[in-house]
Amino acid sequence: MGIIRSSFAFIVGTVAGVYVAQNYNVPNIQKVINTGLLMAKQIEENYRKPKKPPSDDDT
Repeated sequence: MGIIRSSFAFIVGTVAGVYVAQNYNVPNIQKVINTGLLMAKQIEENYRKPKKPPSDDDT
């Protein structure tokens, strides 16, 4: 009885997730994350400070 009681929430969540995924238009989370990371990388590159040119002191 203990294992059924402890895993009840997991089982209900899994069944609900399968139902929602089959019957509704759920977005692809991996695609959304990759798009967000690409946009963040592009913004970071646009606003990055320019690199200092190498000086003659560095040898």
